[in-house]
Amino acid sequence: MADATDSAPAPYLRVAEAIRSRIADGTWPPGHRLPSRSALGREFGGVGENVVRRAQELLIDEGLLEGRAGSGTYIRAPRERRPLLRTSPRGDDSYSGVAPAGFTGTWEADSTAKVPAPPAIAARLDIKNGALCVHTVYEFLTHHRPAIVAHSWEPMEITGGTLVVLPEGGPLAGIGVPKRMAHIGITVSRVREVPRPVQIDREQAHLLGAAVGSRATLIERTHYDTEGRPVETSDILVPADRWDITYDIPLPPPTSAPGR
Repeated sequence: MADATDSAPAPYLRVAEAIRSRIADGTWPPGHRLPSRSALGREFGGVGENVVRRAQELLIDEGLLEGRAGSGTYIRAPRERRPLLRTSPRGDDSYSGVAPAGFTGTWEADSTAKVPAPPAIAARLDIKNGALCVHTVYEFLTHHRPAIVAHSWEPMEITGGTLVVLPEGGPLAGIGVPKRMAHIGITVSRVREVPRPVQIDREQAHLLGAAVGSRATLIERTHYDTEGRPVETSDILVPADRWDITYDIPLPPPTSAPGR
């Protein structure tokens, strides 16, 4: 006959459930800093710190807790939803700037030159697999934490050896794709976006402070010149719990009906 203890939940699951209960009943409100792991271990039946760590990691994956480097673990506050504008009602090129249109936070960028294009990126840029590109990773920050992440790729056959080879370096840093390309005689005439629903993986979740498996929109954005050649493509990861992707589309004035 099986021992009744065989069906008991693992210790870290019991600790996780105890923490969930304190969050649910308001004992630990949003923003509350959890006690140390050793203190929690003593409080929850004398379990070890590794057990508490596994419970905390589970609840971080679920989006209930967040870890802050050098500070501790906190009850995660509900995220404020904001509009993320994907068009420019002014009709200018502000839509194609460094930060996504409508974003009001700060940003950080890291560019690497001579990176071989992965097959999917090469197909979007209409270049050979492995052709060299400049790959730039953007982190758009709110309250000093990443809220949107973007990966940008530009073929070095277009920008190599020019002042604009690094999107965030040199005298033309941070002015956006159309203005940078114009500096080397290329006119960007249109931008194409393809939004796709995705789930946030573990690495993205830890970076964004989101729950593993939570919903997001991956926007595939590509800039084209007047000849239809792709000159840049980006993957922009937008967590669904923070942003309302918004389109503001100007319409021409109505014309009079025939015969009037």
